[in-house]
Amino acid sequence: MRSSTDRILTTHVGALPPVSGIWTAGGADEARMDQAVVDVVRRQRACGVDLVNEGEYTKAGHWTQFVSERLAGFEPTAERSTLKLMTDSEDWKEFSAFYQAAAAGGTLFESTRSTGDQTRNMDWACTGPVRYVGQRVLQREIDCLRSALGEGAPGDAFLTSTAPASLEPGRENRYYQSEEQYVYALADAMRVEYEAIAQAGFLLQVDDAWLAALWDRIGVQMGLAAYQRWCTVRVDALNHALRNIPEERVRYHLCWGSWHGPHAHDIPMQDIVHLMLRVKAQAYLFEAANARHEHEFTIWEQVRLPDHKILVPGVVSHATTLIEHPELVALRIRRFADIVGRDRVIAGTDCGLGLRCHEQVAWAKLKALAEGAAFASQSLWGRKPAA
Repeated sequence: MRSSTDRILTTHVGALPPVSGIWTAGGADEARMDQAVVDVVRRQRACGVDLVNEGEYTKAGHWTQFVSERLAGFEPTAERSTLKLMTDSEDWKEFSAFYQAAAAGGTLFESTRSTGDQTRNMDWACTGPVRYVGQRVLQREIDCLRSALGEGAPGDAFLTSTAPASLEPGRENRYYQSEEQYVYALADAMRVEYEAIAQAGFLLQVDDAWLAALWDRIGVQMGLAAYQRWCTVRVDALNHALRNIPEERVRYHLCWGSWHGPHAHDIPMQDIVHLMLRVKAQAYLFEAANARHEHEFTIWEQVRLPDHKILVPGVVSHATTLIEHPELVALRIRRFADIVGRDRVIAGTDCGLGLRCHEQVAWAKLKALAEGAAFASQSLWGRKPAA
């Protein structure tokens, strides 16, 4: 992975504003998909984004449900455990009137592009051995991004996938004898996808929002120590799946669930930072721009960032429609650079901008991200950065 050797590099978490008509009940319109990915790569570069992706268009815009067609061993179920996890939380209990109003108004849960395929919104039950069967659609995804890059280096592009811990919610285990056996089975299956992305020359980004977001759903009752042990098993399973991939090919994204709500009961970063750093990755993407977590940059004054690791803090947030001023973006970048070193910081976003941002807002935020990185580069290097 490139580092910020002469200027602050920029990237984002993955999801970008959708293009209508790509996905239908019959699947993807491949010709429209190809053109949409070409366009979204071009538009990222025009905004000044250095490390780009395909906008998650090839996944129909959903960071967990895309896996449903790529894993065997599951059957659809009428259970709605994912919805129960969302609603059975400390936040939901304390702010029940807000959440009920937001859910009724359709502003709470993520606005993903519709495929017309209701199976993408189902919960699942594991009823047999978990196997990866998505090689064809994964290869299509890889080929689509490679073609869109043109002369660009694959190493400057990333594809996202999902961590085993974040595949458990909504996929009840009815087959394996223990939770640990189940999560390792998920890891062994997803290893196929992880390795294929890395072998194609792209950066692999592993998304793991549920690791932190389950705290106020199952963790509070467990207690912190027990929840940290629960998370450690999942992180070790992920590392098991990443064992054959060089660390410098992996970026790991952790957030607190990202929905528009109070988030008053998020687990503090200081209680999970050691779990994040345990993941076999070179770069770590996390929320650092929203009002609940912006202050947590100070923990890096006490927590040592291991050698050769890179931080990718979110310096623009999906949680507000306000467009961050580039000077504020630069300030947020410099906070981290002053602590861990300018060459160990890449500017990123809190979460996907395609899920809860209007298209105009999302692209304006990416432009502000790049402009802020340029301002930060000028002060951190004492000169105008190279174009």
